[in-house]
Amino acid sequence: MIRIACPFCGLRDETEFAYRGDATVSRPPADAPIEDFHDYVYRRANPRGWHVEWWHHAGGCRQFLKVVRHTMTHAVHSVGLASSTQVVPPE
Repeated sequence: MIRIACPFCGLRDETEFAYRGDATVSRPPADAPIEDFHDYVYRRANPRGWHVEWWHHAGGCRQFLKVVRHTMTHAVHSVGLASSTQVVPPE
């Protein structure tokens, strides 16, 4: 089980959280071609290693958090606020 250290609630089980996706992908601007929106929605990388993700603490403070998690081991390196910049450690 993944344990996430919420900055507001402390260390909690992953069952209190909802995974919300890749925090490194940016939405294309409104005037971008339709192909850019297609790629944004349907073409995603499947990274191996450390990755920044959005998590929603649905069973707690209801805050959105950025979590740096290893996709192979599920180890959590760091947790920050949605407005924070998370640093990905080297492999």
